[in-house]
Amino acid sequence: MAQITPKVGIDCSEGRLDVHIYPLEIAFSVANDPDGWADLDRRLKEAQADIVGVESSGGCERDLSRFLMAHGYSVRQVSPYRVRQFAKALGKLAKTDRIDAQTIALFVTNVATRPKVRHKHLEALAEMVTARTQLLEQLTVARNQARRRETGILKEIDARRAKALQDDIKLLNRHIAEAIRADAALSAKSRIIGSMKGAGPVLIQTILAFLPELGQLTRKQIAALVGVAPMDDQSGKRKGLSFIQGGRLTVRNALYMAALVAGRHHPLFKAFRDKLGAAGKKPKVALVAVMRKIITTLNAMIRDGRSWVTPEAAGAEPVAASLACPVT
Repeated sequence: MAQITPKVGIDCSEGRLDVHIYPLEIAFSVANDPDGWADLDRRLKEAQADIVGVESSGGCERDLSRFLMAHGYSVRQVSPYRVRQFAKALGKLAKTDRIDAQTIALFVTNVATRPKVRHKHLEALAEMVTARTQLLEQLTVARNQARRRETGILKEIDARRAKALQDDIKLLNRHIAEAIRADAALSAKSRIIGSMKGAGPVLIQTILAFLPELGQLTRKQIAALVGVAPMDDQSGKRKGLSFIQGGRLTVRNALYMAALVAGRHHPLFKAFRDKLGAAGKKPKVALVAVMRKIITTLNAMIRDGRSWVTPEAAGAEPVAASLACPVT
């Protein structure tokens, strides 16, 4: 019987790391700080483990992942949702940090996962894009509150807060643009994505920060990664409605807004959406199809290093060109 190479599961919290090594069934805890990481490194080397599963935990796992990758470990950043569903499938209904660490170790042992690649130049960009999204949400709250206030001083406070948030957003926008210009690869990708009419700064920057795989996967893979690939719901004679699920919510949200505009105003995507509507597709189904078409088209553009090609330039019929340029 083939020997199983030890796999490690780590459940992260702000101050502690719960660790489980499978199949050695070694469990321990260390501090989530440099001293604790050094102790963890020593124990993992003793166990001859090199694949480590780390659950996404709101950022407290970020420095640990950097440490592990710098020390030669293959880090697999796993989704908390998938791990929880995996635990339920195993009959593990109780939830503690130690149980979570064990489940993560079993997950990376039995489920194919991609090694985490550290895109050092993207970490700051992703952090700034996330911060801008948060500030925009706060700005919306401040403006809504200001409209509903009846007391003058409260209106004044909300207005000042909204002005400060606007200034911070403008400052972040400048730094985000500078970070993209400073990196040749990001700058080139930005130009290609931006050549598609309707792809604005928010979509471009979100894709650059949170979808580095764009251009490296097939159209089906990139659609599934973003979470816009239709999933069938069939059993026996029953045929349910297809649905979308999972994927990268940050990218999907930006893509949703772009598809809303493109489906109404971009001649080619509008024709595509109208064709689906005429075929009896529900508006939301048509919108998701536009989202999928946009991201698969951008995937092909980045893959081929080609900017958007208009139907006239492609020498094709308008609708055919819209769905085929530069998709293959």
